[in-house]
Amino acid sequence: MKGILGKKIGMTQVFTKSGKLVPVTVVEIEPNVVTQIKTIEKDGYEAIQLGSFTTKEKSLNKPKMGHLKKAGCEPKRFLKEIRGVNISEYELGSKIDASLFQEGEMVDVSGISKGKGFQGVIKRYNQTRGPMGHGSQYHRGVGSMGTLLPMHVLKGKKLPGHMGHVLTTVQNLEIVKIDLENNVMLIKGNVPGPKNALVIVKTAVKNPDKVNKQEELMIYEVETPTAIDPETASADLDVDNNREEAKEETLAAETKGEELTQE
Repeated sequence: MKGILGKKIGMTQVFTKSGKLVPVTVVEIEPNVVTQIKTIEKDGYEAIQLGSFTTKEKSLNKPKMGHLKKAGCEPKRFLKEIRGVNISEYELGSKIDASLFQEGEMVDVSGISKGKGFQGVIKRYNQTRGPMGHGSQYHRGVGSMGTLLPMHVLKGKKLPGHMGHVLTTVQNLEIVKIDLENNVMLIKGNVPGPKNALVIVKTAVKNPDKVNKQEELMIYEVETPTAIDPETASADLDVDNNREEAKEETLAAETKGEELTQE
């Protein structure tokens, strides 16, 4: 098991050399810092705590700043634990980046889903509405509240309420591309959360050893405009001016010839 913290930038699409379109989510992976190593002897379980995305010192309280100074790292905005890792492979204060994973590897991505606000049971739980005729008088209700005997609504009854904004995990996503130069990872499909949301990328629980063979992606390069030589530009301008003057002289001669003919 291994994991890293990242930030969802948004979705886009890439093309393979064979012409296949692949929808991907761009996840920014800023180098993570190991801020704490937890052991069975001291904490009762093994885990590492990662910190990511540098922030201002005034944005953190004193206990959190003291905790980060022990690891010798800068103020970090997000701190999360990754369990099930081999703690012997990590050191306090060490950095890890997207090279922890490889292209084609299967991962699980966790994050806070988009909030939908207050919703009814039809949208929230996919329930079926009642007849829409005028005599029905029951269209988008929640249904029966339960039996008469308990004299109260039983726990677990599906009712309107706040929808979304909960911890969600999407399993078995494939890493399409890892760009260490720009600190981004392209993951096939969609991941939970809105743009700029924190996500945790972990080894897939159901397919921990599966690595798919990746096709080579198309790379598009933008050509930078070349600098214009002033001498060449002035020469071209003179040529254009001469052409315009020649056109004007020709037009004037033709006009004069037509006047003479008419006389």
